Amino acid sequence: MAVYTDITDEDLQTLLAGFDLGLPLSLKGVAEGVENSNFLLETETGRYFLTIYEKRVRAEDLPFFLDLLTWLSDHGFPSAAPVADRWGQVLQSVRGKPAAIVTFLPGLSVRRPSVSQCRQAGEGLARLHLAVGGFPGRRQNDLGHQAWSPMFARLEADAEALKPGLAATLRKDLEKLDSSWPQDLPTGIIHADFFPDNVFFRGDQFAGAIDFYFACFDALAYDVAIALNAWCFEADGSFNITSARAMLAGYEQHRPLSPAERAALPILAHGAAMRFFLTRLADWGATPAGALVRPKDPLEYERKLAIHREATDLVLFGAPE
Repeated sequence: MAVYTDITDEDLQTLLAGFDLGLPLSLKGVAEGVENSNFLLETETGRYFLTIYEKRVRAEDLPFFLDLLTWLSDHGFPSAAPVADRWGQVLQSVRGKPAAIVTFLPGLSVRRPSVSQCRQAGEGLARLHLAVGGFPGRRQNDLGHQAWSPMFARLEADAEALKPGLAATLRKDLEKLDSSWPQDLPTGIIHADFFPDNVFFRGDQFAGAIDFYFACFDALAYDVAIALNAWCFEADGSFNITSARAMLAGYEQHRPLSPAERAALPILAHGAAMRFFLTRLADWGATPAGALVRPKDPLEYERKLAIHREATDLVLFGAPE
């Protein structure tokens, strides 16, 4: 989450005139993430989130995202649900940009997940994969493995400036990923950004997930690999095998991985690290001046890439010894 677009009192009044949410009481920008402009909105009827969709989110994808959130809410998965106006429309416009209001999801995200919370996150991810099983919408992963080499070609000089010698190393990574990327794994709608700041807890109990604006159709195990990268590395850059085993155990409590999925986890996690390194590198030098946003350090994922280059043993991902 972030704030790139300011909203005036007049903008807010114009927007809320079409809703039955009562008068606005407060509006506060949320300065996290790098994708959209987000605001915590409080009205006479309760708390909501207002999102203004910025450049990276394509307008034609918004019906998919909003329909997905509605589907999840209707099928018992804890997530924010879009709020429709008096005419049944959820997609709005603020300052010439698409926008939506969603319900407030209670809970807290964690910065340093415990082993227990990693297990709960794994359970939550499996519940998500099961909940979207019948969702009819489709959106291809435009940040999937086929996009990484073209993206790197545009960022090669930035990678070299970030760390001398890195560009050549990344080229080798991409060659390996292109030649080894697994095929024919079980697929479905994935979250694709299941990071700790997008997952809420009440105590150690999973309370829900937010920020589905990278959701797409891809291998379900790739979503697991993204989560392993996001949840199971320590602040010093080391990989926490105990947390990884807990996350996989929680996931498999609801949706057991096939042997092919488990065998593919190392290369999937290597690829997931590449995806987030490249998008963070792109954002690192492209954050608009004056934006209320903290771009995320691409070197965090460069260090994860370094570990995945050496990780050939499935024990790293919690496979039985």
